[in-house]
Amino acid sequence: MRKIIFLLIAFLAFANGNSQILDPVKWTTKIEKKSGNNYLLTFNGIIDKDWHMYSQFTPDGGPLPMEVIFKNQKGNYNLVGKAKEGKTTTEFNDVFGVNETFFALKAQIQQEITLTNPKISNVEAALNYQVCKDACINLEKKFTFVIPSNPIAKVEEKPVKMDTAAVETLASKPEIKTQTVVPPSKPEVVPIKPAKEKGLWSIFFIAFLSGFAALLTPCVFPMIPMTVSFFTKQSKSKAKGIENAIIYGVSIISIYLILGLVVTWIFGADALNALSTNVWFNLIFFVLLVVFAASFLGAFEIMLPNSWANKVDSQADRGGIIGILFMALALAIVSFSCTGPIVGTLLVQAASKGGIAPVIGMLGFSSALALPFMLFAMFPGWLHSLPKSGGWLNTVKVVLGYLELALAFKFLSNADLVLQLHLLEREVFLAIWIAIFGTLAFYLFGKITLPHDSPMTHISVGRLLMGLLVLSFTVYLIPGLWGAPLKLINAFPPTIEYSESPMGIVSSKGYSSPTAVLPEGAKFGTHGIVVFDDYDKGLAYAKKINKPIMLDFTGFACVNCRKMENNVWSDKKIMPILNNEIVLISLYVDDKRDLPKKEQFTSKTTGSEIITIGDKWTDFMISKYKTNTQPLYVLTDLNGNSLNEVIPTISYTSVDEYESWLKTGISKFKK
Repeated sequence: MRKIIFLLIAFLAFANGNSQILDPVKWTTKIEKKSGNNYLLTFNGIIDKDWHMYSQFTPDGGPLPMEVIFKNQKGNYNLVGKAKEGKTTTEFNDVFGVNETFFALKAQIQQEITLTNPKISNVEAALNYQVCKDACINLEKKFTFVIPSNPIAKVEEKPVKMDTAAVETLASKPEIKTQTVVPPSKPEVVPIKPAKEKGLWSIFFIAFLSGFAALLTPCVFPMIPMTVSFFTKQSKSKAKGIENAIIYGVSIISIYLILGLVVTWIFGADALNALSTNVWFNLIFFVLLVVFAASFLGAFEIMLPNSWANKVDSQADRGGIIGILFMALALAIVSFSCTGPIVGTLLVQAASKGGIAPVIGMLGFSSALALPFMLFAMFPGWLHSLPKSGGWLNTVKVVLGYLELALAFKFLSNADLVLQLHLLEREVFLAIWIAIFGTLAFYLFGKITLPHDSPMTHISVGRLLMGLLVLSFTVYLIPGLWGAPLKLINAFPPTIEYSESPMGIVSSKGYSSPTAVLPEGAKFGTHGIVVFDDYDKGLAYAKKINKPIMLDFTGFACVNCRKMENNVWSDKKIMPILNNEIVLISLYVDDKRDLPKKEQFTSKTTGSEIITIGDKWTDFMISKYKTNTQPLYVLTDLNGNSLNEVIPTISYTSVDEYESWLKTGISKFKK
């Protein structure tokens, strides 16, 4: 009886939703003449309730970011900056481990252009984006803006073609909670906010801690008593000394704030965030952080020219506010060999957040750097409680160098993920980190010495405790080589799916062993399940062993696909079926690799150009199964016919329903 009820419910769900081509965003466009040859193009989208559409600034490794594409730009017009966005919301996605930015209820994209060809009559544009509810869909919309003869003209959207599609309809709660937004009568354009306030607070806090770390380096720490003594001796009264110290601290903060403002101004808030997902950005900063790390480890010193310090120092003798300002600038220049790598790393990290993050980062760093100078000037007696300078300062510098080196590989990993080269898969990344932190532990225990270390007859208790902490962290990383989730560092290494063996050697739990012999064209996928990503090779293998086929329409950026794999496929009732009773073929609808020219075509169903591998599988899914959501699962016989007559396809569902659906199809195949 329970099975009959399930079949009835599932059939209704299939009839009402699963076979539909969903289109949750309705678009209109307008073009407005600004001045001269400059025009403003506006895309206004109304998003169905409870759906949300991802921004251009959702980072790689998460859902697909929007792309704004202009088809006939060359020789006709130039883009003025990057496309601007209306109000967005940013939330953390714990499946992908990234902050994702999205629109709710309404979306607005604006792009200013400058015409260079007076004869051009229209601008052809397209939006590629992912829109999600309990399901996600990848879509392409095409638009034509007619260049108006009058100053303002509105052009309604022409019928557009759908190109790609992805993700499923969840029966449970949505993967992301969206905020309720009531659209105003007039579309509102507000500055882009790639991160929430709490994201900026976290940047400030990390930068503040980094500022304290910079204090404990050989270039800065010895200057605290020297500077405080100067203020106390040169000031006519204690109150005047405190006043000068406060001015000195504010000057330090101002210098670093200006640096953050300059970085933001040069690149632009939008450009910084866009760069953060760029392959070359990540490669350049990998090299830069390795250089910073080598400097901290003692290979060389990164210093500004001595002439700069001499000129600034001579101005510090002028006295008054101007003299104090130049004293603060002298501190920044003289301590650059220690603070430069930290500041550079902070700016790199802040740049990946975009917006005013570089300014917030410099505010946090400089506040921590300036605070001790002000406090010790107010309370000179505290100076006696400071530890004496010594070899421990270089130890702090070396530890920072190791941390810089570990962070550098995060940027290299980002580049590898974007290019899908699989050169720095999870196991390789973790092996590098284990080597880095393991060596750091040996250094703290005194087993390794570096160029600027002082001779050491024993180690302090504090250094011993720090060494034990680092060694414990290193041991914690080791099980990750065999598939442990490592939740403490979830945001740093590649995901478990991006590895040599996605779930390690866990055959005792019913998973496939990665030591097994793979069929030609297959690989070990999630939980060690043998999977094909080539339809023809999967079909040939299924015919060879005479087993039914399960088509898995999935996506690299499909959060619900990952949830289905983690929560349902891993179940002890499902795993044996996927391992032993079917041939799994996973078809990625967001695979951006180009098809060979001879295999590219125009879809008879949608009229879209099928250029990429993802386009091919999307068109297959839409034309044959009349849906554009993922994950989508289909059980077929060796001739491509669906085995489940009542429920031909199934999407995100429970373990029991999925098991029943699988067994029904497999049972028919065996008859």
